[in-house]
Amino acid sequence: MKRVSYAEFGGPDVLRLEDAEEPHAGPGRIRVAVRAAGVNPFDWRVREGQFLAAHPVELPAGVGQDAAGVVDEVGEGVDGVEVGDPVFGEGVSTYAEFAVLSAWARMPEGLTFEEAAGYPSVVETALRILREVGVRPGQTLLASGASGGVGSAVLQIARERGIAVIGTAGAANQDYLRGLGALATTYGEGWVERVRQLGHVDAALDLAGSGVIRELVELTGDPQKVVSIADLAAPDLGVRFSGVAGSMPEALAEAADLIARGRLHIPVEKSYPLAEAAAAHVDSQAGHTRGRRVIVV
Repeated sequence: MKRVSYAEFGGPDVLRLEDAEEPHAGPGRIRVAVRAAGVNPFDWRVREGQFLAAHPVELPAGVGQDAAGVVDEVGEGVDGVEVGDPVFGEGVSTYAEFAVLSAWARMPEGLTFEEAAGYPSVVETALRILREVGVRPGQTLLASGASGGVGSAVLQIARERGIAVIGTAGAANQDYLRGLGALATTYGEGWVERVRQLGHVDAALDLAGSGVIRELVELTGDPQKVVSIADLAAPDLGVRFSGVAGSMPEALAEAADLIARGRLHIPVEKSYPLAEAAAAHVDSQAGHTRGRRVIVV
């Protein structure tokens, strides 16, 4: 089979599309014929070797953790899923023609494989950081860098829970944020005052790692009311860096429910073939994404 892998840490140029042995589903796992794989910042951060202390990597290594596809092997002890079922979930080395998943859910009706591949890690992250930041119904949450996948999920899930949301993004994505129910403003010079004009901020999330931790603490008045998923230096300012995933099965179940009820939709901004995984990483690292980027197999 074909898979994207790398033999050394570095930039996007270390990625190669190569022939590899097919993986197989062990106990408690399933294998899918991958139709699409989600592109996450975690993928290129691992490729760069940023998380080696918490996430050891044995080289050569595959890339990707999110996928949507068709079940073609069911491991021992797995119930409730059969060969031929369309599923989305989390596994390892998902930029490939076949991948083994450790958590999955049946795809909601009407969802394409490309769309489904963009949800697993994004929704798990959104649910986790909303819980960690402690924002409650009736309060206002600020999401800095809100137009990407996690931001799109955060805004919609928060609104579903009765939380008001303010989002910052580039000028081109202001209408997109408003369409998700957020009060929107641009980042850049003067952004703190623009946020203040939109209302009081009870809690804040740093989703882009653009050096705004001090300002988010200033806006909330308390570093304990700020969580970052993108700035590794956040703890130096007393702010929690959230990098340890919670329950993926629970997140997938909630994602499927929200999608089925029409309460969550994350658009796919761009799709890339396996051979262009490096370009997908370049674009992901550049930011300014509206929704999700995915690899199509």
